[in-house]
Amino acid sequence: MQIPRRVVAFNNAINNPIQRQYAWLLPPWTVIVHRGRKSGRTYRTPVLAFRKGSTLSVAILYGEQSDWVRNVLTGDGLAVRGGRTYPLLDPRVATVDDSDRFSPAGRRYGRIAGKVLLAELGPPEPGFGRGPRSA
Repeated sequence: MQIPRRVVAFNNAINNPIQRQYAWLLPPWTVIVHRGRKSGRTYRTPVLAFRKGSTLSVAILYGEQSDWVRNVLTGDGLAVRGGRTYPLLDPRVATVDDSDRFSPAGRRYGRIAGKVLLAELGPPEPGFGRGPRSA
């Protein structure tokens, strides 16, 4: 199920700024830090993400063409979760039935969207995501 674009616009304008205030600290909320493919600007997108071992799964509610998904798939993403920052390694799109790498809650939530972003969490880094980086 893909969420209508009106809801996306509302979330970007109202919900995301509010959720960014606490999402980095309260799992399963997670802030995905990603760099724009064209602009190079750093974005912080709050999501519900579920962890099993070192694998993080995020339901793709707005579709695979969402900017945050496309940006993370370029290989330059971070997850800020529980006050710690982790690099996202080997990000990929998968269906929930493709893998046993989901926590039970992650599997249930992922079924809503049908597709999920899976990534391995690298070793924790200090701070709340990286600031601007040189290429």
